[in-house]
Amino acid sequence: MRLLILGGTKFLGRAVAEEALCRGHEVVTFNRGASGADVPGVTAVRGDRTSGEDLEALAAQGDWDGVIDTSGMTASLVQRSASALSGSVARYVFVSTVNVYKGWPDLPLTDDSLVREYIPVGPAGESGAEEYGRLKAGCEQAVSDCFGDRATLLRPGVILGPHEYVGRIPWWLNRIRAGGRVLAPGRPDWPIQPVDVRDVATFALDVAERDLAGSYNVTAPIGHSTFGRFLNTCLQVTGAGAELVWVEDAFLREHGVPEWVGLPLWRDYEGTWHVDAARARAAGLRCRPLEETVADTWQWLCGGTAVSSERAAELGISREREAELIATWDTRTEAAG
Repeated sequence: MRLLILGGTKFLGRAVAEEALCRGHEVVTFNRGASGADVPGVTAVRGDRTSGEDLEALAAQGDWDGVIDTSGMTASLVQRSASALSGSVARYVFVSTVNVYKGWPDLPLTDDSLVREYIPVGPAGESGAEEYGRLKAGCEQAVSDCFGDRATLLRPGVILGPHEYVGRIPWWLNRIRAGGRVLAPGRPDWPIQPVDVRDVATFALDVAERDLAGSYNVTAPIGHSTFGRFLNTCLQVTGAGAELVWVEDAFLREHGVPEWVGLPLWRDYEGTWHVDAARARAAGLRCRPLEETVADTWQWLCGGTAVSSERAAELGISREREAELIATWDTRTEAAG
């Protein structure tokens, strides 16, 4: 196949490009060249998605069997890209998010759960997660409007693995490598279902090759792993002598620890880790063990990689704050005992 990737240098886009080349496809990437190095073997086309002139020049280099859009973040941006490419691309695979669902993260989700209504400007008090979901819903609408049954919408949950610029697994690996008593949030048996970036890339290419339409949740199976298994794997791969101190969710909320970012991946809402991906599984989605994802991320970090991004900078709590919380927890549990 001749494939176009909008993005293709960071994390998921990179994984898609690498897997596509392994399958023998001809791969063209379109990006500004500002976010990362090109994958060896691709044909890199430089351009800006905000530029109508650049998009027209890109479209003139078609035809493509499919485009995989890993970088669309706003409805207007995606609408321009989809409109420009509608005559030169057979199938448009758009990578969206489970945030588009009205019920996430409060309620369990299926492939048929209700999607948020897109409005250009959000309501007052809108959270970051709500804004992200609203904007991605607008992107989905733009692709569907332009491509109809030639559109494929992928809705991943949390994506982890090598080259993860958000820094969720890297934060935990680096913290546990430092040793000492590590604040572990919630319960060790709390089920989680992050999906490996390489498995998302594989599925994105599968649907493009098989010309599959529709929408698909892309998550690991419900109950795929637990937070305890995740952190214990971090202990194992780093070889650190750290001690996990499990602290109740209510205590963390009481003391103002921000969910999701204060201790990465910690959020105990019912729907956070309860997203059914039955449609994707029926279409062939397979998910590797989380232990493999953690081990491979550690190996990548050991290669001298430093995760640096605005989102990564927002993650975690200080060692001083962590020690204070553990000391307070110790005092409370001793008094209760």
